[in-house]
Amino acid sequence: VNADGSITHSILLPGDNDPADWKVQMAWAKSIGGDLLNRAELLIAYETMPDEFKPQAYWSNTKHASPGWAWCLYFGHGTQDNDGQSDQLRARAVRRLVI
Repeated sequence: VNADGSITHSILLPGDNDPADWKVQMAWAKSIGGDLLNRAELLIAYETMPDEFKPQAYWSNTKHASPGWAWCLYFGHGTQDNDGQSDQLRARAVRRLVI
């Protein structure tokens, strides 16, 4: 729920992109009309639909405070961490609708 009372719905798009660096994955998601999941969406996905993901690490769209780093979630064990943006991780995309 947003501050103005509207609700954002995240729709998981089909397809799972093979490992690539963070910038490539961000561009891939945009190319299919979506965005990478944010940190909260990844955690919700891990809790509610883990079978939609391989037991590997997935990039979020969220940069870390340290330059050149971004957040990810490891679906094998459910931990969030930050990795260097040049690391090769998987990606899923979502489309967000505000209602």
